[in-house]
Amino acid sequence: MELSQRARLRAGDQGALAELFDEHAQAVYGYALRTLGDWAAAEDAVSLTFLEAWRLRGTLQRDGDEVRPWLFGIATNVLRNTARTARRHRAAMSRLPGREPVPDFADEVVTRLDDDARLSAVRRASARLRRGDREVFRLCVWVGLDYAAAAEALGVPVGTVRSRLSRARTRLRALTDEELARRQKVPSDQEPGSGTGQVRHGGFGAARSMQGDIR
Repeated sequence: MELSQRARLRAGDQGALAELFDEHAQAVYGYALRTLGDWAAAEDAVSLTFLEAWRLRGTLQRDGDEVRPWLFGIATNVLRNTARTARRHRAAMSRLPGREPVPDFADEVVTRLDDDARLSAVRRASARLRRGDREVFRLCVWVGLDYAAAAEALGVPVGTVRSRLSRARTRLRALTDEELARRQKVPSDQEPGSGTGQVRHGGFGAARSMQGDIR
């Protein structure tokens, strides 16, 4: 009898980990990119997620269907830690003397501005949500987990996922509009993170899809 992927992971089968990576690495990357807004940091988060999955394989329950909720629970914890590290880094950088902005004259900048503005606005808006609401929104809307899978990933009841998602959607609409309006009042060379090239144009269609996600 062929063992399930879950059983093989628990037994320390590296082939099962490779299969898990092939099946879910792109989705984990999209989750990380939308959360962090930085392609390099997102790639690091993917690596850390699967390293942690291997290290924590013994915590995977023997019985169950999909391994995906368990994996995205790990990814969520990795992103929590990454976000804290990023905040400390930004705080340290803010204490350094400022540098003159270097203009970017690449032709693609013009076509990228609107998508980047929306992506940046939704990211900033989601960061203002309560952590529980934010994580439920990202897992259900950005990753596509159903209520039960998100509840398993976060270790909360299904009813909590439902209420948090509803609250997050309502709040996020207003916050995103507020962030877009605020950005229009700030010169582009003063916009946080502008000119750094952190968000790659077209990364998994994030910029276009994110605005629709909150409607």
